[in-house]
Amino acid sequence: MTDFFKNIGKIKYEGPNSENDYAFRHYNPSEIVMGKTLEEHLRFAVAYWHSFAWEGGDPFGGKTFDRPWFGSKMDLSKLKADAAFEMFEILGVPFFCFHDADVRPEGDSFAENSRNLEEIVDYIEGKMETSKTKLLWGTANLFSHRRFMAGAATNPDPDVFAFSAATIKTCMDATHKLGGQNYVLWGGREGYETLLNTDMGRERQQAGRMLQMVVDYKYKIGFTGSILIEPKPQEPMKHQYDYDVATVYGFLKDFGLENEVQVNIEQGHAILAGHSFEHELALARELNIFGSIDMNRNDYQSGWDTDQFPNNVPEVALAYYEVLRAGGFKTGGTNFDAKLRRQSLAAEDLILSHVGAMDVCAAGLKSAAKMLQDGKLEEEREARYAGWETNKGRAFMSDDLTAITEKVLNENINPQPRSGRQERLENLVNRYV
Repeated sequence: MTDFFKNIGKIKYEGPNSENDYAFRHYNPSEIVMGKTLEEHLRFAVAYWHSFAWEGGDPFGGKTFDRPWFGSKMDLSKLKADAAFEMFEILGVPFFCFHDADVRPEGDSFAENSRNLEEIVDYIEGKMETSKTKLLWGTANLFSHRRFMAGAATNPDPDVFAFSAATIKTCMDATHKLGGQNYVLWGGREGYETLLNTDMGRERQQAGRMLQMVVDYKYKIGFTGSILIEPKPQEPMKHQYDYDVATVYGFLKDFGLENEVQVNIEQGHAILAGHSFEHELALARELNIFGSIDMNRNDYQSGWDTDQFPNNVPEVALAYYEVLRAGGFKTGGTNFDAKLRRQSLAAEDLILSHVGAMDVCAAGLKSAAKMLQDGKLEEEREARYAGWETNKGRAFMSDDLTAITEKVLNENINPQPRSGRQERLENLVNRYV
């Protein structure tokens, strides 16, 4: 036990009228919505990196947090794990997520990194034996250390490629040992800063081969979870090869992996790519590669990925509407890839940020469920495309240009535009949120 979260008790549901900061107003884990509990629907996870490894820096200033577990020794990594599992217990979250570099000290070699990871994984496994909190997914940090400044899988140096492949193997082994339900690949620097020194064709081939090896190793070790890619368009690189869901799907098709790999979609990354969160979720559903989400938000006055906790119920409701339309999470869940503001120094800030975010997500999901069950939005959508369900509409999809031209002439087809009724639909959505 630590005393970092001293005097903070387990967060309980008290209902929407509660004035207790340390209580849920909307997230009642056992509440049934569309046949499942909210806990089963939302599958909340705490991100180890932002909650316990981040020091509070930003592009213009360094460390502001002073956590008792900061440092490069194994005993401090174990203290960090103690604090993490205390927080999981306070929040009642069913899952957590981690990178290797979040949980272990950095060594002077790959061998030392591996020994450190194995030791701390054994320690975490012991913590999990007495905790309800399980591992949603693990991943490898292949972007922070200076060796990855030109990428990992896409690096021009084959030795960096090899070091990265070996690191992924150890992280997949760790995820498998801890019962993780997914393994995520996030190409934080898999891109380029300038085309002047970049061979894009070669780098894409390297990235594709790495992913093929990951899928092969999944089957070799009997890992039954999902392999996920997390799209991001840029930052820190000028361009990254996993730009958005559509780009990732094209990449997967190129390498014959579209039935093997899904996507973990982050709200902030969707915005950086010029999309909405719900757009990326809807497209992943249509392409049958939807897996999991990183829930956060950006500051819309800033130009970078600020990773703030979600606080906008209407935005979140539209996202969960698409999640529910996809059939909900299977192995995936709602990972809070979100961090405190660098002035939020206190232990209670770490708890309350998650409490508020969990409430926002619960309120959003319940609104989305009402919207989906009521069916009005889907009725409007179906009505808009009803012409395609007629014999004439279906025939147009099988005719050639000559046949269609003949029908347009013979039947004097002269269509007039119809209203898309956008404002009506926006008003409809606002009834639920």
